[in-house]
Amino acid sequence: MRNEFVFFSIVSLLLVFGIYQYIWPPVIWSLIVLLPILLLGYYDMLQSRHAIMRNFPILGRGRYIFEELRPKIYQYFIESETDGTPIPRMLRSIVYQRAKNEISTTPFGTQLDVYRVGYEWITHSIGAIPINELNPHPRVRVGGKDCMQPYELSIFNVSAMSYGSLSNRAILSLNGGAQKAGFAHNTGEGGISPYHITPGGDLIFQFGTGYFGCRDEKGNFDPLLFKDKAEMDNVKMIEIKLSQGAKPGHGGLLPATKNTEEIARIRHILPGIAVHSPAYHTAFDSPVGLLEFVQELRDLSLGKPVGFKLCVGRPSEFIAICKAMLETGILPDFISVDGGEGGTGAAPLEYTNSMGMPLLEGLTFVHDMLRGFGLRDEIRLLVSGKIMTGFGIYRAMALGADACYSARGMMFALGCIQALECHKNTCPTGVATQDKELVAGLKVKDKTERVANFHLNTVSKFVELLGSSGKRTPSDILRKDVFRRINTYEVKSFETMYPTTPYGSFKYGEIPERWKSEFDYARIDSFA
Repeated sequence: MRNEFVFFSIVSLLLVFGIYQYIWPPVIWSLIVLLPILLLGYYDMLQSRHAIMRNFPILGRGRYIFEELRPKIYQYFIESETDGTPIPRMLRSIVYQRAKNEISTTPFGTQLDVYRVGYEWITHSIGAIPINELNPHPRVRVGGKDCMQPYELSIFNVSAMSYGSLSNRAILSLNGGAQKAGFAHNTGEGGISPYHITPGGDLIFQFGTGYFGCRDEKGNFDPLLFKDKAEMDNVKMIEIKLSQGAKPGHGGLLPATKNTEEIARIRHILPGIAVHSPAYHTAFDSPVGLLEFVQELRDLSLGKPVGFKLCVGRPSEFIAICKAMLETGILPDFISVDGGEGGTGAAPLEYTNSMGMPLLEGLTFVHDMLRGFGLRDEIRLLVSGKIMTGFGIYRAMALGADACYSARGMMFALGCIQALECHKNTCPTGVATQDKELVAGLKVKDKTERVANFHLNTVSKFVELLGSSGKRTPSDILRKDVFRRINTYEVKSFETMYPTTPYGSFKYGEIPERWKSEFDYARIDSFA
């Protein structure tokens, strides 16, 4: 193609000048278009970064154009209702419909293959309970024996997404929706911004290894700055992020393009640079140290609920935390479990695909460990990981959750189209970008309504499922109430797949064989 392009350029120029000279002089104006194309083609031939462009001048650029357009073409013209990734069109559509208060029923029966491996369903009851007899807004009280300011948490809340990762208008809309519909908004690890406070929605103040918003000049935890944030009226709970499902053990990443002066001021960092959070905490280095830190935060926040978030990794480490709870008598008020399928704005592929325990296994493990140690009744479990329907909430509660978070569901309610550009600062809907022109397209009043609608309609569907299965409260849901297809001819209940650990059984030496070696490794004085 290189020789052909040279031949084409010479012939086209001769042709233009020939027509200009002997037939039609105005043709010379075509050079306004032709010359830039030819110059671009010769640039392609001379540059050394892209072999395709060198070998196929001009035409080779089509490869990069279609590579950029591929996700959008696939999403709008090719994918079916059930095969889009990471979130299929069926789930995206139901969020859009519920956020807009549109009809969210489906015609003609399920589009799922009910005989495929992995298909799941709820067992219903002939003695179903009418929805008008049930609490339309189920809540769970978070706050243990040492908590002075317990909080009544909705069962469905905004998961951790920082200002910086999301735009200021996205944060305003999420918090406004939380205020309007009465649920909680997790700040993410990027600190508390003015956009978290102005609408007046309840906040779960999260910080991670970077201690953004409560760090000193060296990046270490600053108790006074934390106390200043934690005592805010909007802040109802405190969450220490140990790890997140999309990139456990990696630490967060704020690209330089998103690190504006305002964001840097909120986070107490330098503007205009990429900021990597450490992979580990500097405020503690052992299970005992973690719990002592929990108690310190509870004291500094005047007794507000304090907990930690993790994606389960090495089982022995969580077992060690449970042992440390018994040893010290210090209990977190809640634990948030994130699945390995959790989302993020930016993470290496190896982490998103191959690091961290998936939600179902992580949740059942944490729930059963707490039961076995006799601690579960005093600690609430929150979960996140692709939860955006009433069934998602029901399934999580069957495995032990008390309440759920949703991140990508709330983003779809804001108008996210899954363009997969969160890490580029080019989000076309103004949700995950700091580009002012793109952010201007997101209208806060409209999106606030949609976030509130999505929450209310999703919780309403959960309550309907609760009644259809003959349950009056979320705590009535059991593992035997949800089934999964194992193969074409066999199905199992969650109880069969994940047998419930008898309460307090570990105290009597009744440790399941599969966990005995992990118990031996568990040390309360070190995570090593």
